[in-house]
Amino acid sequence: MAKQEPTSAASRPLKIVAGADAFGSSLKDTLVAQLRSLNIEVEDLGTSKYYSVGEEVGRRVSQAANSNSSVETRGLLACGTGVGVAIFANKFPGVYAATCLTTAEALNARSINNCNVLAVSGMSTTPEAAKEILTTFLNTPFKSPCPASGSNPWPEDLQAFFEESVQEMSKIGNENAPVADPPCFICSLAKAREDKEFTPVDVMPGGSMKILRETPTSAIVRFKAGSVEPAHHHTFGHDLVVTKGSKCVWNLTKREKYDLGVGDYLFTPAGDVHRVKYFEDTEFFIKWDGHWDLFLDEDVAAANAAIDKEKNDAK
Repeated sequence: MAKQEPTSAASRPLKIVAGADAFGSSLKDTLVAQLRSLNIEVEDLGTSKYYSVGEEVGRRVSQAANSNSSVETRGLLACGTGVGVAIFANKFPGVYAATCLTTAEALNARSINNCNVLAVSGMSTTPEAAKEILTTFLNTPFKSPCPASGSNPWPEDLQAFFEESVQEMSKIGNENAPVADPPCFICSLAKAREDKEFTPVDVMPGGSMKILRETPTSAIVRFKAGSVEPAHHHTFGHDLVVTKGSKCVWNLTKREKYDLGVGDYLFTPAGDVHRVKYFEDTEFFIKWDGHWDLFLDEDVAAANAAIDKEKNDAK
């Protein structure tokens, strides 16, 4: 295929932020290769859940749209249908994502809506068809003739409407923005359960836990100031966010140390041996897949001795 230079009303260099879920990954890779063969800059975010990758591409295109960058940034998304990724990309101001299954739809989306994120279907669109759709998306200017206009130039009054509508649409989501950050969902969840019963963690003195949901499991965990979790491991990986207090986590498998305070996040992979020290009364939200298990690799006395030794060695 001959190289084609994408046209742009502003004649700015073009950058594409791309991503897909598992159902669209192969098609996305094909289109990324096509873009790079055209010497177009591509930021490939890889493969993730459709709503996560749709959000991330939408966020980056929105940030670029609201900046004075000399580069025009558009998005490319692929999932099973092309619909889910577009829904989540469109949650950001200045993003106009369209699911296009034909070149005609791509022509209409660019001409009428100034579409800046192309979403394609990994299950119903062949690579050859997708390449043609992408080429159309790249080369069709805003307000250009398209199937919806009968392939004729738009009348001047409609061109003016398109121009005004895009300017008005770009303001949606930016008006009446909250002055303060919204309350943290996890913190609110923990607070709502303050008076509920927490079950002591027998093998971890000073610790207690309240299960919130089963499979995948999530819980609020509390530890008293001065408590220590001896080195241990689980058969599952787990995510946690500190909602109160502070703690230090030693990942002994990776030989890494993490000082965590309110709002900090940490993921510990399955099987990684870790030790924890709580400097004040602390709470955190934790989530894992599977049934709860815990295997001790040392006792409390050995854990305290190791922590004290590190402290003395640092003096």
